[in-house]
Amino acid sequence: MKLSAFTVALFVATNFAAPHFLIADDELQAEPGWVKHVIWEGGACTTAVAADYTRDGVVDVIADTGKGITRLFVGPDWKEVKLDTNHGGRYIHSETYDVDGDGDEDYIGARYNPGLIMWYEQPDKPLTEKWTRRLIDDQVHGIHGIIKGDVDNDGRIDLLATSAQPADPFPDSLAWLSPPKNPRSSDPWQRHIFADRDAPGLSHYLGFGDINGDGRPDAVSGAKGGPTDKSGMGEWFSWWEAPTDPKQVWKKHELPGVHPGATNIHPGDINGDGKVDLLASRGHGNGVIWFEAPDWKIHTIDAEIQEPHCLQVVDIDGDGDLDAATCAYGSKICAWYENDGGGKFVRHIVGTNQEAYDIRVVDLDADGDNDFLVAGRQSNNVVWYQNPAKKDEKNDD
Repeated sequence: MKLSAFTVALFVATNFAAPHFLIADDELQAEPGWVKHVIWEGGACTTAVAADYTRDGVVDVIADTGKGITRLFVGPDWKEVKLDTNHGGRYIHSETYDVDGDGDEDYIGARYNPGLIMWYEQPDKPLTEKWTRRLIDDQVHGIHGIIKGDVDNDGRIDLLATSAQPADPFPDSLAWLSPPKNPRSSDPWQRHIFADRDAPGLSHYLGFGDINGDGRPDAVSGAKGGPTDKSGMGEWFSWWEAPTDPKQVWKKHELPGVHPGATNIHPGDINGDGKVDLLASRGHGNGVIWFEAPDWKIHTIDAEIQEPHCLQVVDIDGDGDLDAATCAYGSKICAWYENDGGGKFVRHIVGTNQEAYDIRVVDLDADGDNDFLVAGRQSNNVVWYQNPAKKDEKNDD
């Protein structure tokens, strides 16, 4: 049997050491099948999200495209509608959900520094009427990551955000924000600092879920460290245990190891043993890893990938276990990691020559499988990769 260079490299890695991909980045090739589609080109994009904003059964995309401009791209042809042309900078991260409970998807954008979180109320006619911009918070600075979740188990979605800058009033901290009873009113969102000055070193993104099995959702984050970290206290991954009253300060648990460039981390049962593990990437360094609960033993998934600054942990292939996806701005590859169900992974490259700051796993073509939406910062684009899985199934019939 003739083996490809990638197969040989993978055999050597998995049989003699932790997974360690030996091919130089400029020699990597994408696997056949996945198709790259360009949604937009023309400038740096750091974040993009997808939902059916036009309520026509077709998925659309909202992206920050720099220079204070937020654009809605209407699927399937990606007609462009400018939602905002002057929000004072760049949204570095974003979320989407029905903030006001009126049955349609709204948009949330977060600026890094000075910190700003805004939500955009979808109007009745999203293509022609103005999306009203409303303030969520402007006092947490260094909002590199935001994530949605029901923190206090009251049935309403809250937001969690990093306050990564060593700047008052909440330096080196993590916060969660609960909406007022009527988010359209002038009543403020309530800010709760759950990691009070104990997240130094330029924290990046957040993960959310019940890590210790007590029924209360916890939070996890990583801090990149490096030359811009004046505190010298970065290069870590940690999780914060929620107390009975989540409005109080949460207990910090440091994860083992030193992790230069730590950025992304998400909880999930990686090896199918019923315990919640953690899967992480070093987006300002190299590598994708996972921590095995309960002792947090470190397993290397990919040691070579350079600057995997985005990460999603979901069941990509529909086989019942958790996989991972990233698009690395150093290696310029979009890849997903197939889990065998026991925590051993095989890398699949779906695209090359593509840089990214953000990736979302979503069914963009409504065919029942998971596609990848990529915000290509230095590639100056927004693209999506079409999963061939359902197409292959039809061909097998």
